[in-house]
Amino acid sequence: MIDNTTEKKENSNSKEKVLLVINCLQGGGAERVVLTLGQGFYDLGYEVHILRFKPRVDYELNPKLNYHFIDFKRYKLIPKLERRDKVFAFVVDRYISKNIGQPDMILSNLDRADSILSNSKLPNIFYVIHNTVSLLYKFDNTNAADTLKSKMINIYSKNPCICVSKGAEKDFVESFGNITPTIAIHNPVDRYYIQKLGDVFTPEYQDYIVHVGSFKEAKRHDVLLKAYARTDQSMPLLLLGKGKLKDEIEQLVVELNLEEKVVFLGFQENPFPYIKHAKFKVLTSDWEGFALVIAEALVLGTPVISTDCPSGPSELLPPHNLVPVGDIDTLAKKMDEAMEKADTYQSSFDRELSPINIAQQYIDFMRTNG
Repeated sequence: MIDNTTEKKENSNSKEKVLLVINCLQGGGAERVVLTLGQGFYDLGYEVHILRFKPRVDYELNPKLNYHFIDFKRYKLIPKLERRDKVFAFVVDRYISKNIGQPDMILSNLDRADSILSNSKLPNIFYVIHNTVSLLYKFDNTNAADTLKSKMINIYSKNPCICVSKGAEKDFVESFGNITPTIAIHNPVDRYYIQKLGDVFTPEYQDYIVHVGSFKEAKRHDVLLKAYARTDQSMPLLLLGKGKLKDEIEQLVVELNLEEKVVFLGFQENPFPYIKHAKFKVLTSDWEGFALVIAEALVLGTPVISTDCPSGPSELLPPHNLVPVGDIDTLAKKMDEAMEKADTYQSSFDRELSPINIAQQYIDFMRTNG
């Protein structure tokens, strides 16, 4: 199935066009970034298109942007991933040319889109690197690391790469070498939109700690719970998110006798009231790309404690707010301090992260490397 979910042809011949491509718009940080960045380009006067390959949408869609859907599911019958991606890339190119025209900039987000667009014949493609690749793909402890690296070099050497933090860019270059032009551009954060959503309701909980993130390996809920178990637990811990490790984490809560203190709230389309009203937010990841949830908490005036993972947190928070990755004792100590006096971990939001400012940095890089 191929479907353009929103038809907006007005001024299509006069405006410059930006196309953002991502596998889906389900609940993740990169997906939210795509929508926010799209708004930034729109505010700069661009005609903005967003193309996805899965139908599900978890977020409210901005009606000012144009949305497209090409169903990848039917192409899964094609044997071998590389051949499948080549065939689908041809379909994508044809669809873009017919329904969008020639974008002045195409931004590919996450590995599924990256693999497909590495086979595209269209110009002006840029990859957005949302993660610390060496940790995400376990380059240090995977037997097939060399083979995987070779495949990824083949993909990412074809177009310039925009990394969402300085740490992510450093890791990318150390992992693959200087295979393509790179730049670090932070993710956009729509301060006014987040503040508006933060006021939609007041949570039923009071005086609590909050963690927002999918139940997956990188987020290290196990470290969070073990550290929390060593605190005085004077505040409940609210966990927002979904994911494949949720059952495992629920079992750990039982093992640590925290059933009366830890609250699972599932995925929340609007997590911002929970973040705004928290005494503080905690992040315990082994790796992040940018750590969008930290910037969003700072917008809402919520103190943050985070692990000092290789990219993201140290570019958003002062050293006092950071703990070494996996250091349960230090994390527990800081959480105890924050439960006593959260203002100790207050930090300011960088207004340079506005969508229009970040979008302009993308345009500047495109004009130099397009």
